[in-house]
Amino acid sequence: MATKGNIELNKGIPVLKDAFVVIVKTEWNKPIISQLEKGAIRILKENGIQYKVITVPGAFEIPFAVKNHYAYCSTVPDAYITLGTIIQGDTPHFDYVCKAVTDGVLQLNLSIDVPVIFGVLTVLNEQQAKERIGGIHGHKGEEAAITALKMIKLNRSFK
Repeated sequence: MATKGNIELNKGIPVLKDAFVVIVKTEWNKPIISQLEKGAIRILKENGIQYKVITVPGAFEIPFAVKNHYAYCSTVPDAYITLGTIIQGDTPHFDYVCKAVTDGVLQLNLSIDVPVIFGVLTVLNEQQAKERIGGIHGHKGEEAAITALKMIKLNRSFK
């Protein structure tokens, strides 16, 4: 069961200098994605973090966009934030897409030198998604951005 937001996550947000984050978001479920994006950008702006947004058609395409941006961009970001919403329907398609995106983000985290934050909602219905964009389960867009900042700090500590 999901918690009511990670209140501990909001503690100790690091102050970072010269950080750059790329948000990769989907077109599907635009009302939910827009709120996730607004929350993530709000945290990034409050912390003086530069960012860029890349839009892909659906969640399945997120790992491709991150991989190729990382491989071919002129400025490698300090982190990627992935934002999507996969809502269960009547077919197994939901299971396949959730697994593919989750596995794709995992593989990126194991193969590139910057953190890729999983901000993809995998929910059973639209109400559950709404509960995660400022509702009873917190704001997953904000949480993804805070996680990115903490992971940038951690990654920099290794170098």
